[in-house]
Amino acid sequence: TRAVKVKEAEEAARKARANARKANKTAKMALPGKLADCSNKNGYTELFVVEGDSAAGSAKSGRYREFQAILPLKGKVLNTEKADFEKMIKAESVTNIIAAMGAGVGENFDIKKCRYDKFIIMTDADDDGAHIKSLLLTLIYNYMRPLLDNEMVYVTMPPLYRVVKNKQSIYLKDDHELKEFRRKNPNAKYTIQRFKGLGEMNYQQLKETTMDPLTRVLKKVTIKDAERAQEAFNICMGSQAELRREFIEANAHKVNMDFS
Repeated sequence: TRAVKVKEAEEAARKARANARKANKTAKMALPGKLADCSNKNGYTELFVVEGDSAAGSAKSGRYREFQAILPLKGKVLNTEKADFEKMIKAESVTNIIAAMGAGVGENFDIKKCRYDKFIIMTDADDDGAHIKSLLLTLIYNYMRPLLDNEMVYVTMPPLYRVVKNKQSIYLKDDHELKEFRRKNPNAKYTIQRFKGLGEMNYQQLKETTMDPLTRVLKKVTIKDAERAQEAFNICMGSQAELRREFIEANAHKVNMDFS
C-alpha cells in the first residue's frame, strides 16, 4: 500500500511539473491574431472579451483605440469546471484569453504582469450570453483568480430595447424596464426596437450604451465568500447533474416570470 501511495505521489508531482511547463509556455505565446490591441501601452487599459465576430466588429469601430482592446471569442468556451488542466490549456478560446492578458495561468498567474487594468466580459443580453458569461467567470475563478481578488473583472450591461420617443433614443436593459416605461407613458407615441444581440447595434449605439466610460454601465464582479462561490460554480457548472437538479428544484420558486 505504501509503495502504491508513493507511486501516486510521484505521478502527481510529475503532472504538476508538466502542467507548470505548459502554463509557462502559454504565458509566453504571441498575442492572438484577432486581438485588436490598444495603442497606449503604458497607461490605463481595458480588455473587452466579446461574443461574436459581428459584435466585435462594431466594438472595434466604437472603441477608444488608445486604451480599449477587443478580443473576439473564437469557438465554444470550454467549461473549465469539468475539464482538466491539460484539456483546458489546449482550448483556443482559453489560450487566447491567457495570452492576451500575459500574466500566466493557475498557480503561475502573476497579477503584476497583466497587460490590462480591466477585464470586461461583453455578451448578449439573453440566456446564451449569460451562459457564455458564466463559462468565462468559471475560467477566471479557477485559473486567474487574482483578477477577482483585485476587483479587475467586469461585465457589461447592454440594453435589450431601444425606444425612440420624440426623436430621442431611450435604452432599456430588460423586459421589466420596458414594462415600467409603458406604464409611465400610456398615451405617448414611440417605437420599440429589440436587440437580439450585440451584433444588431451599430458601433455608435454600442459605444454609447456599453463602451463609453461616460455613459456605459459596468457591473463589477467580486468574491466576498470564496468557499461559497466555489460551491456555486461546482453545482452549476460541474459534472454532478444530481447536485444541479437539486439546486434548481430548491431555487426555482425564486424566479420572477412576471415581465409581460
